[in-house]
Amino acid sequence: MKLFITLSRWLVGLLFIFSGLIKANDPAGLSYKMLEFFEAWNWHFLDNYTLGLSIAMNVFEVLAGVALIVGWRMKLFSWLLLLLILFFTFLTSYVLFSGKIKTCGCFGDCLPLTPLQTFVKDVVLLLLILVIFFNAGRVRTGIAARPAAITLLVTILAVTGIQFWVLRHLPFLDCLPYKKGNAILEQMKIPTGALSDSFAIRYEYKKNGKTVYFDALHFPADFDSTYEYVNRKDELVRKGTAEARIVDLSFRTLHGTDTTQAILQQHERYILVWAKEMTNTDDWKKPFAEIRRQALRKNIPVYMVTAQAAEAVHYFPDVTILQCDATVIKTAARVNPTYFIMFEDRILQKYSYADVSKVLKKI
Repeated sequence: MKLFITLSRWLVGLLFIFSGLIKANDPAGLSYKMLEFFEAWNWHFLDNYTLGLSIAMNVFEVLAGVALIVGWRMKLFSWLLLLLILFFTFLTSYVLFSGKIKTCGCFGDCLPLTPLQTFVKDVVLLLLILVIFFNAGRVRTGIAARPAAITLLVTILAVTGIQFWVLRHLPFLDCLPYKKGNAILEQMKIPTGALSDSFAIRYEYKKNGKTVYFDALHFPADFDSTYEYVNRKDELVRKGTAEARIVDLSFRTLHGTDTTQAILQQHERYILVWAKEMTNTDDWKKPFAEIRRQALRKNIPVYMVTAQAAEAVHYFPDVTILQCDATVIKTAARVNPTYFIMFEDRILQKYSYADVSKVLKKI
């Protein structure tokens, strides 16, 4: 039994450390996932606190994992872990059975799991944590209290520091479809061999005051002008086996013209500056002006991609503005703003505004 408890501690501890670190690599991503849950539950009063909750959650996961492995204050942390896994199991069951949210984001974007996989994982973890919970008094730490406390303090500081660094400089490990080296148009295609969604068109007409329904293959034999069109619906017949990683990217000019293909098919280098919103412009307006000046000297076009076109025109009247959905920009660029150095549709380099010197070296 002692061996099983030890193995359970190490397994659960390492899994929590891994889970916390992989999300600490991209705390903004977890905060966006929290927003999905809060929107589904109408908890909008928490919308402004998601990033802080994300940072705290990641720190606690790693901290709990370290404490479990070193055996420090087992009664306290076994209670905390039990409450945490019950909460996680509730979330994953909600994702699985409600269908309102596609994934729970348990391991971030780097290790996507299906709702069923995440739910099963949490049930197994719950069982292991129950074993630890009911045997917490048997665990004896092999580390003295002072070194153990120092280890946990260092853990808190390190995980917090990592998150603040990536919030300013972009994640260490980019697992998004807009990562360096990817061709955006390729990411917009359904993978080879995958089946797309299949739909059937269902028509609604009125005939002699009665509503009549039929599909495209079964028009009534007496169909004529006496049938009054009411509506048509596209009904999902078969769910596809996969979807493109990028499904909603669209660049529009200030006049609303879709220019996505024209931008991404340029046979030259160009720079996309992704700025979801015009916040803290004093921090990056001057460096951006220098980057643009250097780029234009070498005939490298610069485009600003934003969800706040009117504000962008106000701050940057001489820059070509491309309108884009805010959700797309949040996915493409975790830092506001983020620079993409492009050739055709391929992302050659990707930098935060905090790394202007690197951008200038690559122009």
